[in-house]
Amino acid sequence: MQGSYATSTATALVSALAAREVGALELTMMAIEHIERLDPPINAVVARDFERALEAARRADEALARGERAPLLGLPMTVKEAHNVAGLATTWGSPAFEGWIAPTDSVGVARLKAAGAIILGKTNVPPFLADWQSANPIYGRTNHPLDPARTPGGSSGGGAAALAAGMVPLEFGSDIGGSIRVPAAFCGVCGHKPSFELIPQRGHAPPGLDGAGVDLTVVGPMARSVADLELALSVLAGPDEDEAVGYRLQAPPPRHARLSDYRVLIVDSHPVAALDSEIRAALEDLARRLDAAGAEVARHSELLPDLAEAHAAYMALLLPIVTRGAPPRPDAASAHDWMHALDVQWAFRRRWAALFREFDVVVAPAFGVVAFEHQTGDFESRTHVIDGQVTPYGAQVAWPAIATLANLPATSVPIGATKSGLPIGAQIIGPYLEDLTALGFAKLITDRN
Repeated sequence: MQGSYATSTATALVSALAAREVGALELTMMAIEHIERLDPPINAVVARDFERALEAARRADEALARGERAPLLGLPMTVKEAHNVAGLATTWGSPAFEGWIAPTDSVGVARLKAAGAIILGKTNVPPFLADWQSANPIYGRTNHPLDPARTPGGSSGGGAAALAAGMVPLEFGSDIGGSIRVPAAFCGVCGHKPSFELIPQRGHAPPGLDGAGVDLTVVGPMARSVADLELALSVLAGPDEDEAVGYRLQAPPPRHARLSDYRVLIVDSHPVAALDSEIRAALEDLARRLDAAGAEVARHSELLPDLAEAHAAYMALLLPIVTRGAPPRPDAASAHDWMHALDVQWAFRRRWAALFREFDVVVAPAFGVVAFEHQTGDFESRTHVIDGQVTPYGAQVAWPAIATLANLPATSVPIGATKSGLPIGAQIIGPYLEDLTALGFAKLITDRN
């Protein structure tokens, strides 16, 4: 187990713990050793809680010895800095919140702990989670495990880097503009953006706020395999305690068990955002493999909502969310503007529902470029050079926005690599609340890679 820890999946480690092939304390000590040895040049795990983790591991071993079992019993993992962990600081990467200590766990963290997970600490983010890089004035910059000159992505970049570097087998992130999917794609790991509110957000909010579900934001898992995402989702998903009085989750199973039964739409162009040719080639290669496996693959459909209109609707919702608490802007949305934006969002949800009566999943890029070199300066002045053309940095939010606007589940998985060896990822978008269909398809294609 010592030699394989850095590449073992959470599912395999939980099985090994239950079979008493390895102890929780032994596994936690391995994780701590890996973090202490591997993290200095990466700077992923920025708030460490090793003493309490070791004590939790001892308790997990005692429970395992008594024959107790739980889905994550004895498994060490990390969580994104934005999630409240009782007794640890929550800063959202902003000096405004430096030193604030969370009094309680977020709902998601509490569920992970109840399932037996051992929280080693928290991973790095950009200020207010508002970048595809993970650098902030409190904890500094997180570097890509393969190339320190590049970003591992954001805003769940610290978690993706920790997974890819072999420090932890499981991470708990969040996503509004690709913050799970983009780092997963950049680092060659897996991440799942759940359907909106499938996992309660309470406790994932800047200090002073409760974490009420914001209409685009979700929290979700990141891991080394799709099976691990399914395992984590089984623990995390379900209504918050107030809603659980009258609601329960009964997630539908994957639509199909075989690739040959899936109806797949490939989306590889967007009117707002460019796409690197190596990513497009990887998507085309995947499409050919799906064709060969007997899947029904389409490259175009009249049912696909207008992506330019959808992007405008997404931005109308996003800007009020990300500028909350900032000085008033002359173009700030009114309450009526916000209500209209919600109406438009629901119209797009219905269009997507119509599409998913004809298709089972949509496969699209997670982002238009692979892990890029660190950039500084204000957001508006940054650029990407894509196939020789200079394009706006912020335009790339259009790719993750495809799924986010309509509150759809999307699973980010690796589908290849560039000629220079950098990972290429795609997002598998499924029907609303059919998260297991997106995950099931993602598992089938990754099992074949």
